[in-house]
Amino acid sequence: MNNKEFIAELSRRTGYTAKETSSLMTVLVAEITEQLEDENAITIQNMGTFEVKKKQERVVVNPATQQRMLVPPKLIINFRPTASFKEKMQ
Repeated sequence: MNNKEFIAELSRRTGYTAKETSSLMTVLVAEITEQLEDENAITIQNMGTFEVKKKQERVVVNPATQQRMLVPPKLIINFRPTASFKEKMQ
C-alpha cells in the first residue's frame, strides 16, 4: 500500500476528505519526528513503543582487506510491539 492508497483508505474510514486526512497525517508524522529528535519515547496504544537508543561506537573489520575501522556512536530508532500487536501479525 502506498501513501496515496493509505490516505484514501483512512479518509474512507474516518469520513474526512482526502485533503484533510493528508494534512492530519502530515501533522502526525511531524510531531512523531519532533518527539524522536528530542529522544522522547512514543507509545501508541495497541501497537507499540518507538524509542531512540544510542548505539555505542565499535570496531568493525572489512572482510576484503582485513582493515579495522572505528564506527562512531549513533542514534537509532527502536520499535517494541505490544503482545497483542505481535499476536495479530502471526
